[in-house]
Amino acid sequence: MRISRLTAIALAGATVLAVLGAGTAPAARATPDTSDASVALPAASGARVAPVSAAGGASPAGRRVEAFGEDGSISRAVVPAQSPFLSPRLTAGIAGDGAVTSVVRNGGIDAKLDVVVIGDGYTAEEQEKFHADAAAKWREITAVEPYATYRSLFNVWAVDAVSAQSGISGDPERSTVRDTALGAYFWCEDLERLLCVDTAAVDRYAAKAPQADLVVVVANSAKYGGAGYNDVVSPLGYSGIATVAGGNPRSGQIAVHETGHSLGKLADEYFYDGYGTYGGDEPPEANTTVLTAREMRREHEKWYRWLGRTSPDGGTVGAYEGGGYYPLGIYRPTDNSIMRSLGREFNLPGREAMIAGFYRYASPLDSATSTDTVLTGADRLAVDLPVAGTRLRWYLDGREVRGLAGGTAISVADLGLTGPKGRRHRLTAVATDPTPAVLDPEPRESLTDALSWEVTR
Repeated sequence: MRISRLTAIALAGATVLAVLGAGTAPAARATPDTSDASVALPAASGARVAPVSAAGGASPAGRRVEAFGEDGSISRAVVPAQSPFLSPRLTAGIAGDGAVTSVVRNGGIDAKLDVVVIGDGYTAEEQEKFHADAAAKWREITAVEPYATYRSLFNVWAVDAVSAQSGISGDPERSTVRDTALGAYFWCEDLERLLCVDTAAVDRYAAKAPQADLVVVVANSAKYGGAGYNDVVSPLGYSGIATVAGGNPRSGQIAVHETGHSLGKLADEYFYDGYGTYGGDEPPEANTTVLTAREMRREHEKWYRWLGRTSPDGGTVGAYEGGGYYPLGIYRPTDNSIMRSLGREFNLPGREAMIAGFYRYASPLDSATSTDTVLTGADRLAVDLPVAGTRLRWYLDGREVRGLAGGTAISVADLGLTGPKGRRHRLTAVATDPTPAVLDPEPRESLTDALSWEVTR
């Protein structure tokens, strides 16, 4: 979880100030609007559609979630927040319950995005299996861009939730009941592949990790399924819960899609026939709009910078009609990104939003040396740049030391400090990720961060 140092650091000198300021199943292929023509796609059918407002709130009946079909389709449902299969046992006294293990450790929680993975349906003897499944899910997630490029921005913590019985309710039969720590179960709201949990139990276990920015529940099952809890906002700091089957090699895509909501603040790009024409205001999400391509260009709005470019999910960025659950009156950037169907890539505007989301929690710059440390001539200082290609500059008392540019390890003695012995100077490192995958100036601001230390000779 990133601590916003950039706004807290006052760097002397105008030079430094300038630097710091500086799902449905795939439908028939549509023709993108890269000028001003609008194209309507036939709405694909999905599972049961939950009543949901344009604003996206859950009904009083429970939590609004996304359900995922084996064909990559995505639908919505409203489910109970509590699980009828939650273990009645008090697990606090069980040996190993609540233990936290580092799966991936790339740095301190103040500079990294911390993912918490919690297992369900794993007995005390199966916790090593849970750790292996958690690591496998993380590999699935980080095989997708932009996770692949930015994987060093993340820490991953496994929290052991010890279940009395192995397996998950609803697997292999609908009538199967298991006594588990989080009460995970298939056939939630009569949808076979919808994998629900008790959200309060998830929160209790997530609180045991050093920090929770993202939460993924891994169920001890090989059955394809999962769920995305989009409306969960926890006091721990995470938004949303993704549930996946630990033994299924394709379920990691569910977590990727869900983080499109929680990290990228992206809208769903699928739609339903019954929703008719969107008649609301301009959506706040980066990947839906009421504007045509020509209007985006003219008004310099939404993804106009990406129009006409080839997108990693296939095709050309334009304005494809249908998205945010409505088949008409609203547009998405590409025909079929992962925000519409699983098994796809993020489109270019979505990838940009994801990177900006990573940097809301993580920093392009880290160091094992606390900024509260006063360094002397006998000390060396090292910083870490987790993303390849990051630019690094050094400033002493507000003036750039050009000879140190790009150096991640320096000796205080080589700074040539002057003045009375014991006089304190301020040494500042400024790192910027120059990625061409982010074009919007507003999120680009989060791609720069700084650390400062006091130094003496």
